[in-house]
Amino acid sequence: MEDIHGIWIEKYRPLRLADMVGHRDIVERLQSYVNRGSLPHLLFTGSPGVGKTTAAVALARELFGEDWRMNFRELNASDERGIDVVRNQIKQFARTSPMGNASFKILFLDEADALTTDAQAALRRTMENYAESCRFILSCNYSTKIIDPIQSRCALYRFRPLTSDDVKEEVRRIAALEGITVTPKAGDAIVYVAQGDMRKAINALQGAAVVTQNITEEQIYEISAAAKPEEIASLLTLSLSGDFEGAERHLSSLIRERGIAPNELLSQCYRHLVAMELDRMLKVELIDHIGEADFRISEGAQGDLQMEAMIARFVLSALRQRGIDQH
Repeated sequence: MEDIHGIWIEKYRPLRLADMVGHRDIVERLQSYVNRGSLPHLLFTGSPGVGKTTAAVALARELFGEDWRMNFRELNASDERGIDVVRNQIKQFARTSPMGNASFKILFLDEADALTTDAQAALRRTMENYAESCRFILSCNYSTKIIDPIQSRCALYRFRPLTSDDVKEEVRRIAALEGITVTPKAGDAIVYVAQGDMRKAINALQGAAVVTQNITEEQIYEISAAAKPEEIASLLTLSLSGDFEGAERHLSSLIRERGIAPNELLSQCYRHLVAMELDRMLKVELIDHIGEADFRISEGAQGDLQMEAMIARFVLSALRQRGIDQH
């Protein structure tokens, strides 16, 4: 087995556009820029771990060849969100001439939606003034947080979460290269935990591989600190049957004994609830309860308490739906 201590998300990051998993339509359009030797400003949007940074770096590698690092710079906007980073670092890079035979440089601005509105306004002017010598690739989770004048100057690419088949294919490839075995159920567990995030999938695989070369479903859930689907199903079933004490004990076991974070449980409850066959009005009410708990936790409320309050609301809603008067 190869060195287990290297970071696999970097070790197995695709170096060429053709090596990327999924997003075939986006890859084809980016490849056409390489073939023409030119590109407009680009805006990549999508959830974390779906290939936005990989696509930007691979695009630069193929455009500029071995000297790509001289004409490519990556900045993370969440580190420095204000207007100074645009006036200093970004403008300084954009205004200098490209190196070698390149006709332009590329500045990749990751998490661009973290920039303040003033900083984005300054960025728009920089994009206008130095368009000949520098192309911008902006990456964000939410395109709605990017001001319209920037969006209108960019070709927009929406990166969707990777499919189950895409994740399983990459997991099998890495497992074969590392000399480890992954059971079919472990593969399904990785897909469930990752939810289309390849970075999360590979990290879960490597975390389990540190312990053993034969990876099972239990190890994936343990290393990722996530509940099994059947455990979430049990929690919801107990709640919707009106058994608050049983649901509370099960919830306590997941949070206190298993150490699963409340916000992770909320996310899993939501995913499971959406797929359940329930009365429409009851489902709407339950999702509303999840949203309220999520908001309260995000505002600083105690996670354990909010989860128990949510379970209590689930029980009350279910009993009300069945026409049982609690008064």
